Amino acid sequence: MFDYRNNLKRILNNTAGDEKSLQNSLNAIKVVLGMTGEGESTPSSNKMDAKVVAQINTFLQGITKLIERPGDKNAKSTALGALHKLTFDHDIAANFGKQLGLLDQAIQNSEETSTTVNRKIFEAALKPKKAKARDYRKGRRYTVIRALKGADLINDNGEVVFEVNEGQIHDLNLKSGDIVEALPLANSLNEAEVLRVVGYRKLRSRDYDKIDDFKYGVVQGSPGNLSVSRNIHGEKLIINHKPVIVALDSSYYQNRNIHLEDGAIVDLAWYTGDVRLKKDPASAVQVRWIYETEQPRRVSKTKKEKTKAAVSTQELAKLDMNLHYQRVGVAVGDNQNEAILEGIVNRYNGIPIPIDAFEGKKKVIENQIKDLDIVILVTAFAAHDSTWNISEFASKYNVKFAVSSSKGYQAFERALYRAENGMPAYEGSQQLEYKMLKNN
Repeated sequence: MFDYRNNLKRILNNTAGDEKSLQNSLNAIKVVLGMTGEGESTPSSNKMDAKVVAQINTFLQGITKLIERPGDKNAKSTALGALHKLTFDHDIAANFGKQLGLLDQAIQNSEETSTTVNRKIFEAALKPKKAKARDYRKGRRYTVIRALKGADLINDNGEVVFEVNEGQIHDLNLKSGDIVEALPLANSLNEAEVLRVVGYRKLRSRDYDKIDDFKYGVVQGSPGNLSVSRNIHGEKLIINHKPVIVALDSSYYQNRNIHLEDGAIVDLAWYTGDVRLKKDPASAVQVRWIYETEQPRRVSKTKKEKTKAAVSTQELAKLDMNLHYQRVGVAVGDNQNEAILEGIVNRYNGIPIPIDAFEGKKKVIENQIKDLDIVILVTAFAAHDSTWNISEFASKYNVKFAVSSSKGYQAFERALYRAENGMPAYEGSQQLEYKMLKNN
């Protein structure tokens, strides 16, 4: 490195007090300093500056995201990492060390707010679902003849060619007379897969056995002693103008994982011409379908003292809520589980009004909502466009609003409770209190 000390001494010794001499000496000192290279930035200093700028940019990105989403783990990690690297710079640490320390603590203490939780749940619910791949295979055409469980597929000669399980029937809402395209299943000799419904033809009464059904029956009792006598609307099971209690086998299961249990919701069916209906109607009834729902908890009420008339009763646990005949919009996309949800509204003395959540036209949705008292949005069935519209018009017309992210019984019931009591629209991971109705 160039040693400029002797040069500066000579310049200073020859400097007089007049203005010209001082100016000449100043110019000479500048030349000497220029020879040392101190007046220019070295490549290494430029490199350090670039690193600092990059860390500041990273830090600002992290802190911006953290402000938008308080408590977000990724944002906290990004901001803290960049902040710690900035403190390695001597000048920054010397000038802003105390402030950076306080900021470090504030970032670490950042926690999720209810608004953040609600937004995350809502965004997750609005993620577009992957459309099912359309099946372009072409099968032969058959006519559906409904059975108590499943259906037969017959050809033009009236011969039974294949069977179809109840799962397909339920998903496609097939009925006797529907014309379908179907292909045989590879791993079965007599079962077929229905590809699509292509038409309908009216059958003669002698071509098939007529069937009656009882939808959304509530299973009650204990294992080994299960029965159905009412549906979710509280309506009794009536056969031949008489109320009937149908005992169920608790060992029965559907699809190997859906079992009959206290609180299950089922569809029952029977042939109208079954001779057993006259003397023992319950024996003619079969379980057609078990709905896969979240089961509500039961409260078992038994008399402690044994008496001759000792009877143990079990009933659905009920939230402490009375809607007093308010108009409740049930926003779902199709009719699957719609009757169950409407039954819950009826149970709390509300008036259920179905809303088609797949209808994307704003004016149509606005007309459906403006005269309601409460709207419950079931996001599992709602279309992306409609979800925002429902929330918007509920706010515009001061309609009480809540979201059920699941089609389950309990999730919908709780959403109804939150809307009625002014609680958060989304449950999320929040600890919310749901008061139960005390039994008398």
